[in-house]
Amino acid sequence: MKKIIMAILMLSIFSPVIANAQKETILVIQSYHDQYPWDASYKKGLEEILAQDFKLSYFEMDTKRIPKSEFQKKADAAWDMYKKIKPVLVILGDDNALEYLGPRFVDTTTPVVYLGINNNPRYYDMVGHKNITGILERPLIKRSIKYIDDLIGVKKALVLFDSGTTSKVVGAEVFSGKDSLTVAGIAVDIKFIDTLDVWKETVLASKEKGYDAIITGLYHTIRDSDGNHVDAEDVLQWTSRNTPLPPFALWDFSVGQDKAIGGYVLFGKEQGIEAGRMAKNILSDRNSLNLPFPKTAHKGRLLFSKTQLESWGLKIPDNMNEPIEYIK
Repeated sequence: MKKIIMAILMLSIFSPVIANAQKETILVIQSYHDQYPWDASYKKGLEEILAQDFKLSYFEMDTKRIPKSEFQKKADAAWDMYKKIKPVLVILGDDNALEYLGPRFVDTTTPVVYLGINNNPRYYDMVGHKNITGILERPLIKRSIKYIDDLIGVKKALVLFDSGTTSKVVGAEVFSGKDSLTVAGIAVDIKFIDTLDVWKETVLASKEKGYDAIITGLYHTIRDSDGNHVDAEDVLQWTSRNTPLPPFALWDFSVGQDKAIGGYVLFGKEQGIEAGRMAKNILSDRNSLNLPFPKTAHKGRLLFSKTQLESWGLKIPDNMNEPIEYIK
């Protein structure tokens, strides 16, 4: 009896390991890193859809924190991992992974699904290939402006971005390469900033420059005066505590206590879910060479911090006409 009990116990311990070993592998190549909230969020979405049937392996290119001169080296290491583990499908997270690795996968038969792509895939020559498709990401700046106007009344807004790849792509795609645009009569300026000192100066001077609100885009490649990478959370918290204007956001990870008030934001998890579903559909019909067309995940939501609303003395109006999610 003891032997039987021991056998059952051992089986219960090792069965998940054996099952995982028998699963086919999907390789996820991240442009960024696990501590970056966007990556953490879309990974949850991928795992929700795929982890039950497939083993997910990850590679971090870490391009938010390393200099651009090292991007190719990271891409080479990711390619080596691909060749070593021979996955049944590859997921490329965000623009840098697609730019540096997409052209290599064109010459393979491995199906590839990208996610979080801000640029037009044509820019990377990623259109018309039989084995590559994916999910596009488009920050909902114009809709965000509308809701911010409903909340506080805005004539002029400032959108702040770092100078990373995604930020520059957003500027090209949404602002058509210009420094400003007009949304429903509201003047919207965008600024791309390299250093913490300039970021701080821009925030502190925003009110006297005639702006009514600050919208925080991305701030993850900011560097200090010595060229060292500044922790993104430090940038966000400093902005929250020192801005003379109400701070809003475009991504969910920027909203919360000691962060932005909120806004109509994108969620990384939605990108992961959409990409996971696309990958699963592709692998369910492997005899077909017809991959689905790329699609844009438009699913944003209104997200607000109760703490920040109270701090700024704001109350959500009744005419928002959208479901609203609240966090601390």
